[in-house]
Amino acid sequence: MNIAFDALPLMGRRTGIGYCEAGQVQALTRLHPEHRYALNYFAMRHLPERRADLASYLRDNVEARHAFLSPYGYRLLSTFVPVPYRWFFGGKNDLTHFFNYIVPPHVGGKTVVTVHDMVYKAYPETVRGRTRHMLDLGLKSSMKRADLIVTDSEFSKSEIIKYYPAYAEKLRVVPCGVDLQRFAPCRDEARIAQVRETHRLPEQYFLYLGTLEPRKNLERLIDAYALYAAAFEDPAALVLAGGKGWLYDGIFAKVRELGLEQLVLFTQYIEEADLCPLMCGALAFVFPSLYEGFGMPPLEAMACGVPVLVSDAASLPEVTGEAAVVVPPEDTQKIAEGLGELHADPLLRKTLSLAGYERAKGFTWENSAKALYAVYEELL
Repeated sequence: MNIAFDALPLMGRRTGIGYCEAGQVQALTRLHPEHRYALNYFAMRHLPERRADLASYLRDNVEARHAFLSPYGYRLLSTFVPVPYRWFFGGKNDLTHFFNYIVPPHVGGKTVVTVHDMVYKAYPETVRGRTRHMLDLGLKSSMKRADLIVTDSEFSKSEIIKYYPAYAEKLRVVPCGVDLQRFAPCRDEARIAQVRETHRLPEQYFLYLGTLEPRKNLERLIDAYALYAAAFEDPAALVLAGGKGWLYDGIFAKVRELGLEQLVLFTQYIEEADLCPLMCGALAFVFPSLYEGFGMPPLEAMACGVPVLVSDAASLPEVTGEAAVVVPPEDTQKIAEGLGELHADPLLRKTLSLAGYERAKGFTWENSAKALYAVYEELL
């Protein structure tokens, strides 16, 4: 088969969508070297950097194909004028997979699109305006064009059916995975201490890692943390690590309002090499998000052997199973109690650490790629 992938999510600073595509593409091309693959991308600027972003994916049967055009310009133009995608990348692929919601017009061969979640419908106030507008304009026609639609969880499948019931028969669930070499228990205490020192962190801390944005429920987490901190003489710090997303100002304002500047700590960008030691140094990983199509960060923490607290919302219980403290995302008292339990009960932390590590082993990128390949086989 000749299989093409839209490579834009693999470029620049990655989001969760980019990590999902990276894991699936790397595993799929390795598991099935008998096929030929292409990484399609539009770019007008920073061409050496864009080529470097794709270098690790290229091998004898994987090539990069570049079209000299702005990716966002093409997406905007093709929303209103059906400029054929095959004009830029040919029409000879058996299948092209788009990992970021939108299938452009007139793609050669069969098409698969990944629709990760319905947050823009369920919590529109938490989504950047231009993203919401793009999906309002293009998602329905995109799902109509696609031959099959992939989503990350049974929860997301049910959400897509709720908002777009006409496409129920096209939906297939392909869970994301975790890189068990990149995320694994770190036994090197000196390395953990070095990362703590680099980021000026205390010995005991709860860790959140992800984008700072409303749907992550961080303002309620900070309220809950204030309740927890008031109940303990020596509370662990709360470390919020991640890039600033949409409407993040309220998160910083909440910390100032509660006078928690010495206990709630924000890190700079975390280098790739520091992620695992940062997680492994945490007392627990906390992720009380309002809405997730899958939720990779808790799974990565579980793979590191770190106890996890998540909300009982959306796909998170589906991912963590019985291997996490699960709390209602809108109940600050319950979140505070969960933090307190994790602080006070080393046996609970040990139990969750072992259970989480075992559960994470079932979510490999190889398993994810096998499920995705079955979708391709069904089409072709």
